[in-house]
Amino acid sequence: MSSRTPRIPRIRHLRAFTVDAQGGADYHDQPAGHWIDDRIATPMSVYPEYRESRQTFGLNVLGSLVVEVEADDGTVGFAVTTGGEPAAWIIENHLSRFVEGAPATDLERIWDQMYRSTLFYGRKGLVLNAISGVDLALWDLLGKLREQPVYELLGGPVRDEQVFYATGARPDLAEGMGFIGGKLPLHYGPADGEEGLRANVDLMRTMRERVSDDFFLAYDCWMALNVPYATRLGHELADQGVRWIEEALPPDDYWGYAELRRNLPPGMLCTTGEHEAGRLGFRMLLEMGCADIIQPDVGWCGGITELVKISALADAHGKLVIPHGSSVYSYHFVVTRHNSPFAEFLMMAPKADEVVPMFSPLLLDEPVPVNGRLKLPDTPGFGVRLNPDCALRRPFAR
Repeated sequence: MSSRTPRIPRIRHLRAFTVDAQGGADYHDQPAGHWIDDRIATPMSVYPEYRESRQTFGLNVLGSLVVEVEADDGTVGFAVTTGGEPAAWIIENHLSRFVEGAPATDLERIWDQMYRSTLFYGRKGLVLNAISGVDLALWDLLGKLREQPVYELLGGPVRDEQVFYATGARPDLAEGMGFIGGKLPLHYGPADGEEGLRANVDLMRTMRERVSDDFFLAYDCWMALNVPYATRLGHELADQGVRWIEEALPPDDYWGYAELRRNLPPGMLCTTGEHEAGRLGFRMLLEMGCADIIQPDVGWCGGITELVKISALADAHGKLVIPHGSSVYSYHFVVTRHNSPFAEFLMMAPKADEVVPMFSPLLLDEPVPVNGRLKLPDTPGFGVRLNPDCALRRPFAR
């Protein structure tokens, strides 16, 4: 009997694609009338011409990004994030040299080389989106090579199923669908004055009247506020059973977050992290006491390789990690961690009145919660497939 160790496949190709606007999925690029681009408070709300729609200031300009890694045995792993053509250029022209030719198991080394090599122009934002996409595709590839779902590669599930809260315009409907809580987009910021503040409070009061006491509510402020406004908003909502105020300030204002967390009424949590990246950014949030819950997006923060480290930091500080959206890419992680007791589900139906897959039609076999719960299948990798009917374009093919 041979005792020779099985050969580890090497990565032959790294490819980056953009998604045809007419056939792909990008939740930042929804048609008129979709709740996700209805009037929502943003950092640009200080300018009247950009208040009514996030697309007016360019939220949808980058578009979706599909990353593929192909091993020399023909196995292909892939992932979806955002970044469009700029991220595709970085992947094809820079990151590829650290991926192609490497053993498919060398995720830590590949990640470290991608990060170190881009420090002079990266560290956060678009570059970390690109690195995240490559990293997630590598995890998908490794799962397929080992014939295991990603959650098994991460140590296995710590619970039989996941429970979810819903982000959308109708948390009252979400309760009837079995979700444990609902997060509303904040519609008005400081530039809208007293009338806007009252409208924010009144909307939350209306929703509280429509849901049960056991159903939690939260506000997503999407970087639109300042410390005085967010403090006042929190206290105005103190009697509404609001669980948390999310991402009230610009992501780099660690000092403001620390102050806001001290200012909020007892029992109301301060959360952020959707637009933070890397373990060092989250170390700042944790060590400065900026947040009760951190919310990294696995497609933006550095991928699963970095999310493992971010989560360990949070666990050491006694904080929860509830990743931002991102469907299967966060579900496979959440189910393996005790300090991630529930997950976010982004309601992609235009009126937030039904459960539909986040990445439809781009992904096939994408699981969705039923009655607010989900048990992930044991399909290798992330368990999803690219829809062949969605047109992909490789703008920087080598």
